[in-house]
Amino acid sequence: MPIRAVLWDIDDTIFDYAGADRTGMRLHLEGVGLPEAYASVDEALDAWKAITVRHWARVAAGETDFLGQRRDRVREFLARALTDAEADGWFAGHVTHYEAAWALFPDVLPALDRLVPDYRHAILSNSSTGHQHRKLTALGVRDRFEAMVCAVELGISKPEAGAFHAACEALALEPHEVAYVGDEPDIDASGAVAAGLTGIWLDRRGRGGRTDLVRITGLDQLPGLLAGDTRFGAPDTFG
Repeated sequence: MPIRAVLWDIDDTIFDYAGADRTGMRLHLEGVGLPEAYASVDEALDAWKAITVRHWARVAAGETDFLGQRRDRVREFLARALTDAEADGWFAGHVTHYEAAWALFPDVLPALDRLVPDYRHAILSNSSTGHQHRKLTALGVRDRFEAMVCAVELGISKPEAGAFHAACEALALEPHEVAYVGDEPDIDASGAVAAGLTGIWLDRRGRGGRTDLVRITGLDQLPGLLAGDTRFGAPDTFG
């Protein structure tokens, strides 16, 4: 049976999360000063990224919640004890700059426009529904997706099969009728394949090295892939 819907990851797939987060934190540090633990802004930004990855993994594992991970990221980054209110206040300064830098990747709207006549669209994210709804609304694309399933409310996260299946159920489609597009080879593409979907790794950074996955390097390649390109299903054929 052909693919009838595309299920999308958000951060670093359609939304340039890494770029916005780094820009936001750089501007925030210009205002509040560089923490003593870091010799340079770039060192601090790299540490912030690593801390963010680590604490989002805790959310996925059910060890903390959305607000908890924000507060713990600030405490670890600043290497000092803070009340919840103090951590929230510090993070709020970052959020102001981060949200001002929100942007879609340039290939997102052209790809969605090309896919609209033939495919339905939905979201599966390891974040929270409220946060991602507000983000997609601000970016002007929330109405492009008929359903949105997020791990915080669902209680299970990618790459667990149940997360992918819940998104398919929201579309009233079987897993084999759905393609999942995401930027992480394991959490997104491999997880989708294991759950019975068609998993597509969007390797924007050109990391390569995963010959077991269907891989594209830009969304301009997606419509041809889904439309039945003869190479579809052969791993690592694009980019």
